[in-house]
Amino acid sequence: MRYGEIGFDLEVDLSRGSIDRVETDPNDTRLFMGGLGTNAKIMWDRVPAETDAFSPDNLLIFSSGLLCGTAAPGSNRTIVSTISPQTKLMAYSMMGGFFAPELKYAGYDKVILSGKSEQLVYLWINNDKVEIRDASHLKGLGATETSEAIRKELKDPDIQVAAIGLAGENRVFFASIEQGRSSASRGGIGAVMGDKGLKAVAVRGTKDINVADPVKYMELCDGVLKYIKFRGENPIQGVPPILQGLGSPQEMAIVDEQWHTTNFMWGNSRTRRKDFWTHQIEEKWRESQENVRTRLISCHNCPMKCGATISVPGLPTYMMKCYSKLTYTMAAFSDLDFGFKIAQKATEYGIDGFSAPQALAFGLELLEAGILTKEDFPGMPEDTEGRFYYLLEKMVRREGIGDYLADGVYWAARRIGKGAEKFDHNTIKKHEQLPLKLGMLNPVYYLMYSTGEKINITQIEGQFPQEPFATRELREEFVKDWFQVPDEKFKKYYVDWEPRGEMSNPYYPTVEASCEIVDWMEKMHYIDDALGMCAGLSSFPLKPPYHIHNYPEFVTAATGIKMSKDDVWKSATRTRTLMRALNVRRGMRRADDKPPEDHWKKRFPDLEKQLLDQYYKLKGFNSQGIPTKESLHDLEMDFVAEEFELKGIYDHG
Repeated sequence: MRYGEIGFDLEVDLSRGSIDRVETDPNDTRLFMGGLGTNAKIMWDRVPAETDAFSPDNLLIFSSGLLCGTAAPGSNRTIVSTISPQTKLMAYSMMGGFFAPELKYAGYDKVILSGKSEQLVYLWINNDKVEIRDASHLKGLGATETSEAIRKELKDPDIQVAAIGLAGENRVFFASIEQGRSSASRGGIGAVMGDKGLKAVAVRGTKDINVADPVKYMELCDGVLKYIKFRGENPIQGVPPILQGLGSPQEMAIVDEQWHTTNFMWGNSRTRRKDFWTHQIEEKWRESQENVRTRLISCHNCPMKCGATISVPGLPTYMMKCYSKLTYTMAAFSDLDFGFKIAQKATEYGIDGFSAPQALAFGLELLEAGILTKEDFPGMPEDTEGRFYYLLEKMVRREGIGDYLADGVYWAARRIGKGAEKFDHNTIKKHEQLPLKLGMLNPVYYLMYSTGEKINITQIEGQFPQEPFATRELREEFVKDWFQVPDEKFKKYYVDWEPRGEMSNPYYPTVEASCEIVDWMEKMHYIDDALGMCAGLSSFPLKPPYHIHNYPEFVTAATGIKMSKDDVWKSATRTRTLMRALNVRRGMRRADDKPPEDHWKKRFPDLEKQLLDQYYKLKGFNSQGIPTKESLHDLEMDFVAEEFELKGIYDHG
């Protein structure tokens, strides 16, 4: 018997219509734990470097995490992996909700999809009964509409459905997969799902999951719940409201958006409005938010209420997630009422809430600059909000100029030409970033922006504070109960960090300290993505209930595989290195590891080179960011070095 995990994957070839239940190798659990880790191993083994995102040979993997479906609070993440049509690299995106636990209750750790269906279909998983069913009647429906239609068709309101909308059907490069209370948005995985002719995956499971040491496991879970209660009663002081507690940023519980609206950029990530937030704005936005917020809601087995159901008069109810309540508002220089309305449409269409608003604003900026003309926008309204609705419709249908914007800012700029490239200033590795432009180079964030394989800053940052408290006394007070640190040296790094002077950015934290801080933060995200844990209870907030000291106990009690702190840390290192190797195999090199040129006003090329050199050294990469033979051997991944040798990757760099 396998513990924690099920030990079986569901293999579906959509071209042949075949369905197989396949036993997995328990040694992969020891090496990679699960979730993203084992997804990466499957992608390495089965998707050659030359495979295009829209090739039948590309895989689309829906994976539960190792702890999903167990009693561990917050362990509910589905990790979806494929080759991205936007970045041309491996994409992985997480969604919360109830899908991953339901998949395990049905008897599977993963669903691995290959091939393409000639007709639109959906996959129905009901414990041991699995069918590929006709979805022609669902064509053109929104993601939420599709989910409801499938539940009615199958006569079970408890079915969990992951579906695409029109954007996925039309292969919009940043199409998302929506799943009730969450979505997998980054990297265009919804476009791959649409290309495969798959409208939805529906799952219902009623089986049990076994853990190796249930008594110890429940003790650990109880400890987490007690800490969550403690933090709820003792929020961290001296930081913005969204950083004071646990969970994903509590955007729908709070109204104070001074931090986002005055620090982040509006429009096509070009305009900062430092004096925007006023008491009048706050009260108006409070009224807007409270008028449409039906209730705060949680994902499977989680006490946090990070999301909310939104009911805008005249529109179907939908789920609002995190910062996306502001992305359309700020891109259009509009208000929260507009943001809530257009986000409903965008959610139904199944489209990434970070990329889409920037692509829309980019199109309008090109019109203002004269690179595009009114002839490119036939019938477009004169008002900005009307223009956003107009372009959203064009984009998800790939009509006219919308066909260009549907490829994302990077590719659209190069297809349009005529100087449009200079308006692409907020992409990393061809992928839109948070619209944030800053002053002085921050060495920690420089590394995270430049090197993260997720190509998404919110999936790397978190454990270490974003800035130092004003006085040493406050910093010393902060670190007193900071037991989550993997090593005491991180407390010193923070206490010595000052807002200004010699011990401030860009020269402090030092090069070595910056690399170690980034290593800690990203390792915790990789552990979460293997276990299926919500980052909001582990790698994203300050002082979380899950950390490197109790995770080994959770893994050991769940699986029966004895895992020490060093073992869990090494497993995360292994997955991070394999992710790097996958993208190196697809052509990524040091030249690609860079933030947008105008991300910081004050740049320091020599320091940036030192940071990247030291980071590569710490990670066991060579000067081009390629994992070395020695580090791969230490991680039991000689198979990667052998392929690099065979392909001449070490010779040519």
